[in-house]
Amino acid sequence: MTQPMPVDRISLTTLRLFVAVVEEGSLSKAAERESIATSAASRRLNDLESGLDVVLFTRNSRGMQLTLAGESLLQHARRMLLAASALSSELLEYRRGIRGHIRMLANLSAIVAYLPEALEAFFLEHPDLRIELEERPTPGVVRGIQEGWAEIGVCSGDSELGDLAVLPFRRDRLVMLMRPDHPLAGQGPIAFADTLPYDQVALHAESSIFTRSQIAARDAGRSLRRRIHVPGFDAICRTVQAGLGIGLVPEPVFELFGRSMKLHFEPLTDAWAERELKLVYRNGRTLSTAAQQLLDHLRPKD
Repeated sequence: MTQPMPVDRISLTTLRLFVAVVEEGSLSKAAERESIATSAASRRLNDLESGLDVVLFTRNSRGMQLTLAGESLLQHARRMLLAASALSSELLEYRRGIRGHIRMLANLSAIVAYLPEALEAFFLEHPDLRIELEERPTPGVVRGIQEGWAEIGVCSGDSELGDLAVLPFRRDRLVMLMRPDHPLAGQGPIAFADTLPYDQVALHAESSIFTRSQIAARDAGRSLRRRIHVPGFDAICRTVQAGLGIGLVPEPVFELFGRSMKLHFEPLTDAWAERELKLVYRNGRTLSTAAQQLLDHLRPKD
């Protein structure tokens, strides 16, 4: 029996063609998109299927439909092509004088409240480095670091961080944002349970802040009167300003957005409102020189 072709023998050109066929739904359209003759495209796909010893498409009157094996290959092909594109971009940056490229993940609190100034100072010291920063909720940060999508992450310290290496980053506290005419305004510090009779504007459902507020409501034997979910802290401030409810935010967010909107906040007496953001990276794995420089810059100074 002929042994299947090793996966590392598959060319990127063939993977691009395969993805194009899926997205175009037609071999001829895919061949046109990839600037290759239809006959050559057909031969490449046939060689791919025979080499892997699987059927990737079913051919019928509606076009080419993926099999289960094809769906599996599609997921990996897109990741491989994305990685190849990122590699090409990074090498181009090296040719242009960029000396290091760092991928970083962070939750919304860190990106809004702390990282802009920290990264500004870092770039003043290292103008020849490049950082690709992506916002993800804390579970996404942890997963992305564990899977190697990025080298450094910043996330909530009260979440499950697995076997990642952890360093402190910043401490802050959550406060309840409201309009000055709200019944709770001027009554603080208040317990989170005291806010539960009122409509609340909540951050997106995957955020650690929303998760923590749900847990606190459950512990108080109440339900959260969530009126609306919004994607960011600026949206919380705007909807609170419009009178749609009160909102849980880090105190620096009030300074950045709420004060200029003439909003008010009350501190919370709950211990969980005092938070610590953590720097995370893969334990036992050596960071790149550029990433190590960034980690040294971000970690607390003794």
